[in-house]
Amino acid sequence: MPAKNNDDDKRSIERRHFIGAIAGTGVATGLSGCSGDSNSGNGNTSGNGNGSNGGNGNSTGGNGGGSGTVVEMIAHDEWADVQDEVNTMLHQHGMSEDITIEMNTVGQTTDDQQSQYRQWLGAGRSTPDIMIFDSGWTIPFIVRDQLLNLEETLPQDLLDRVHNDYFEASVNSATGPNGDLYGFPIYPDFPTIQYRRDLVQDAGYDWEQYATEPMSWEQFSNELKDVYEQSDVEYGFNTQHVAAEQLSCCVFNEYLTSHGGAFFGNPEENLYQNIGERPVTINEEPVVQSLEMARTFIHGSDAPNTNGDYGGNISPEAVAQWDVEEARAPFTNGNAVALRNWPYSIAISGTEDNLGENQGVMPMPYGVPEGEGEYSGTGGSIAALGGWHVGVNPNSEKIDAVIEMLQAMQNDEFQKENFGLTGWMPPVPEVLEDSTDVEIMGNYVETLAYAGEHSIARPVTPLWPQESDAIAQSANEALQSGGNPAEQMDQLADRLEAIENDFEG
Repeated sequence: MPAKNNDDDKRSIERRHFIGAIAGTGVATGLSGCSGDSNSGNGNTSGNGNGSNGGNGNSTGGNGGGSGTVVEMIAHDEWADVQDEVNTMLHQHGMSEDITIEMNTVGQTTDDQQSQYRQWLGAGRSTPDIMIFDSGWTIPFIVRDQLLNLEETLPQDLLDRVHNDYFEASVNSATGPNGDLYGFPIYPDFPTIQYRRDLVQDAGYDWEQYATEPMSWEQFSNELKDVYEQSDVEYGFNTQHVAAEQLSCCVFNEYLTSHGGAFFGNPEENLYQNIGERPVTINEEPVVQSLEMARTFIHGSDAPNTNGDYGGNISPEAVAQWDVEEARAPFTNGNAVALRNWPYSIAISGTEDNLGENQGVMPMPYGVPEGEGEYSGTGGSIAALGGWHVGVNPNSEKIDAVIEMLQAMQNDEFQKENFGLTGWMPPVPEVLEDSTDVEIMGNYVETLAYAGEHSIARPVTPLWPQESDAIAQSANEALQSGGNPAEQMDQLADRLEAIENDFEG
């Protein structure tokens, strides 16, 4: 069944508008998980800046004046817009009263942010003291020796807390090749399947039983097709197939890994290292099968290179151009059965003005059962890892104050209060699971925690920006009408091998 209409909801809402959309809930949104697809600050927030951001973002004012130590931080709008409240929370949980965190924003996208950081850190500036880093591009800064080694700076009990209690995948994406910690996780981001509970129930299904027990892609797609055909909504399953980072890092990563495939062989060995030595496995059968599945969702099982085991015609062909917002808007408006998206979408759609209690959430489906993938760590429900870390400028002259901030940030109550203030999920699974009192998001903490414990990162090395472009383009072509996944993945494998072999580390 093709999409019935697509004209009203194909729009993009800038991140700063999300906060207004859910202001009444007490939950603001965080950036979605992948770089290149999210607004990381508009660079023009009000107040008087001190020039630490090189003219690309202005201070929001607030706590910056007075005596004491001022730590300059590049943050997101969600913190910069409420920095007085954040400082108060930090003071309540152990940071000295004479320390103030002054927050600035920079750039329009995470790519802008990354570029500015390279300039500042490459120039050896002492400010900003701390910066918020996308988990997808923290490691290249580590490899260039541009972040402070926290193993040599933080007290051992705090290091133990991060290594032992935080989401493992988040910690891994902030860890250097030497095994040392260089980034302090501030919040993780994990996608889920968000769905219309009322439509599912009306069609005779109970998806609430899968809140922490994922269903297979086969079951999900076939049941969803039935729900879709019984409903009067325009869309069945909305997701993101645009030829950009969102596809390579995340959606395609989830498809192939849940089927037991991998970009470069064993993810546990090769996600972050072994450039030029790791095998290129993007053209293996599990990867091709995952693309044939996704093609079935879009084009139906009668189209070439599809699979009749899956429910077809549940996604519009327009998903080839959809990013997170184009996919989200129809669902929030009640016009789709289900949506793959990040936690910020749950907060928006869950307001009483939108879906309210009619929103359900469950983990990503699986292609092959957990543990039955071709490689260790593949198969089962897989959520692409997103999220952000605090990185410390190694040239900062305020390291002692920064340590006090990080110590306060690891406090359980601080993380829960920040979850309620900004919508940023706690980076500690136990704290997340104990946050059921947070409005809207608290209803789904068990599912979010499950997603966090079954997440996988993109293969982030210094080559990832170049490889990501190639992967996104090839996957997008494979999913379009005339696509041939086997041929496109063979061509992609050749491109990745050339990129890997040309690397000079």
